[in-house]
Amino acid sequence: MAAAPTLAKQYIEQRDEKYWIEGTRISLDSVVYAFLNGESPESIAQNFPLLSLEQVYGAIAFYLANRELIDAYLREGEQEFERLQQSVREKNLPLYQKLKAAQIHKQSKVFAHTRNCDEPTTQD
Repeated sequence: MAAAPTLAKQYIEQRDEKYWIEGTRISLDSVVYAFLNGESPESIAQNFPLLSLEQVYGAIAFYLANRELIDAYLREGEQEFERLQQSVREKNLPLYQKLKAAQIHKQSKVFAHTRNCDEPTTQD
């Protein structure tokens, strides 16, 4: 006797007004932002070893089925991040400046690495 197929499966759960990959501490945001940045589901699964490829596809399917809702949720998260960033800036400007400088330094290293990887290699 063959096993019956799973007709519907939950991949996302909501906890504390946030969305998570069911049974994990990995946010839906993480998967969606990677997807929106052009990463393939296989690449996302490699970057989040606790997730199966099925879970990644499930998260992406949930996002696509609820795009308007999740896009609004992501915008709210970005606005909250901006408010927190402004608060840190106002409360501790030297710390904020150090963090911003570190972020710029990191981004420049990533950009340089990416640019170097994109350049064709020459053989003598």
